[in-house]
Amino acid sequence: MNSFSTSADTLAHLQRYAEEGFGDAAQVEMMQNRVPKLLVDTLAPAEYPEAPELEWCPPGHGDLYAALVGSGRLEELLAAGVRYAFISNSDNLGAQPDTRFLRCFAESGAPFVMEVTRRTEADRKGGHLATRRSDGQLLLRETAQCLPEDAESFSNIEKHRYFNTNNLWLRLDSLRDYLAEHAGVMPLPVIRNEKTLNPRDASTPHVYQLETAMGAAIQCFPGARAVCVPRSRFFPVKTCSDLLLLRSDAVEIDASGCMQLAPECGGVAPVVLLDSKCYKQVDSLAALGVPSLKHCRRLVVRGPHHFADVEPLSGEVEIG
Repeated sequence: MNSFSTSADTLAHLQRYAEEGFGDAAQVEMMQNRVPKLLVDTLAPAEYPEAPELEWCPPGHGDLYAALVGSGRLEELLAAGVRYAFISNSDNLGAQPDTRFLRCFAESGAPFVMEVTRRTEADRKGGHLATRRSDGQLLLRETAQCLPEDAESFSNIEKHRYFNTNNLWLRLDSLRDYLAEHAGVMPLPVIRNEKTLNPRDASTPHVYQLETAMGAAIQCFPGARAVCVPRSRFFPVKTCSDLLLLRSDAVEIDASGCMQLAPECGGVAPVVLLDSKCYKQVDSLAALGVPSLKHCRRLVVRGPHHFADVEPLSGEVEIG
């Protein structure tokens, strides 16, 4: 599933693999919907004549279910005999289909399975699992759904131990049946994210982007399960801190093309926390350099800094 803002770049890149069958947009792409950004002050749709495309935003990856139905892909897959789907975020470089997991999923009879992993310090703001008291149904709680007075409890990684990797396994016939029973609507919680109209210009008006999360669908399926998986199935690239870790020698690619931690890490990824004021955009990393992190447990960088080529770090390091 692609969005209007990333489609052109994605398809241009996939042209490199046209001979392998990845050059045809109709075969490789399902378009996500779009919704207007809303002005915080008035809740009216935002206007930005100098860049009209910035008036719109994708409605989050929870739009997957509507896009599957609206595009006709759900019925196409079912008609072709496809019963199970593995879904992941493109920014999780650890997400790979695993036939062993598929067999367990198929034999379990569960309609929906979420891969979770143990939270670390770097995951304090990410979505975690919870249980609905009334019936024991699993739920997903996201940071944006958390009240300010509950923020400390939300970020307690010992209390809420399991983090959603957004690696999901879904029975397509169960999805079809659920949508048929609920007028084609997946009732997911709406997340209100506040941002600036132009993400690169802090002086532009503040807007709300209304989104849903695909993992929240775990609450819709009785019998849905969560399975704790190794951290190697979760290598996200959501922040510059994530990207620095992946560029470092703490992460390797094995013979099968899968990402894994370097043996020196002892199975625990280094925690990287870069100053968001200095390192928010990808191009800001160019001046930082890439240190050696395979012997480092924790790296904190406050303010601008430059690492010499493959500067080795060890233990816990704080700079600035």
